[in-house]
Amino acid sequence: MRRAYNSVLKLPQLSTCPQCSAPYVSHRVCPACGYYKGRQVVTVQAYA
Repeated sequence: MRRAYNSVLKLPQLSTCPQCSAPYVSHRVCPACGYYKGRQVVTVQAYA
């Protein structure tokens, strides 16, 4: 019975960032560009 419950668990749904079109978890800061609700919250450094 314990193992049967594992099939019910689901992965988090991803949304598309309106700024950079990268997938991100909704209600969180976009890890690609650092924007949340249309304003920049975190400064993201680009890797060379």
